[in-house]
This record gives sequence, C-alpha cells and structure tokens, in this order.
Amino acid sequence: MKMLLEVVVVPVADVDRAKAFYADRLGFVVDHDTTVGDGARVVQLTPPGSGCSIVIGEGVVPPMPPGSLKGLQLVVADVRAAREQLLAAGVEVSDVVVMGESPSATPDPLDNVGFVFFEDPDGNGWAIQQISARG
Repeated sequence: MKMLLEVVVVPVADVDRAKAFYADRLGFVVDHDTTVGDGARVVQLTPPGSGCSIVIGEGVVPPMPPGSLKGLQLVVADVRAAREQLLAAGVEVSDVVVMGESPSATPDPLDNVGFVFFEDPDGNGWAIQQISARG
C-alpha cells in the first residue's frame, strides 16, 4: 500500500506573521487561507516543488505550543544556493554544516551530507539538506 505524507501541522502563535514568513521569505505557495468559523482559520502552504504541505492556523489545528516542532527537513539540489536565497530574504540561517562523508559516487562533496539550519519566527526548527541526485 502506498502512503504519502501530504500535510504537516506547524504550531505558530501568529498566523499572519507565520504566513508572511513562509510565503514571502521562503517562497512557499499559499494553497488556501480559509476561515471556517468564528476564530477558526486554516492556511495551507507548499514549498516549491514539494508534494507535502504545511498547515498553520488557529481554532482547528491540534494544540501544540508554538515553536515546539523541530526537525522539519527540506531537500534541495544546491544547499549553498538555498542558503544564499534565505540570507537574501532576511532569514537567519546557519553556515553549511557537513554531517558525515558524502558517498564517493556523488558529483558534489556536499551531496547527502550538506545541511543548513534555520527557525521560523516562533522557533520551529528546519533543516535543508543537499541531495542533487537520487540513487
């Protein structure tokens, strides 16, 4: 049976601030911003090219403390370029961190082992990993 991860709920304190961060700074596509009742709102955003979206909101998402989600990971073909793009958008991002040794068959020594790290305005933790080709 095929199982696809389609949506991850990201807990935030301020939906508008988080929406602006993800859409304007990270370039996520706003799929919808829906008010479903008094005090209930759902915003779904998708990273460019991703099959999985994030949902932020109020009144309809599971109760989690804002900033409590850690370990979210995006994958890009060029981690250096992704870091530069984040810096240009005003996002505080780590230097490139190498975690292990790249397999010898990869065209770039950062493939599979090159990462950068950042947080959203609430402190939810993200990583970006370089994988330029899948084996």
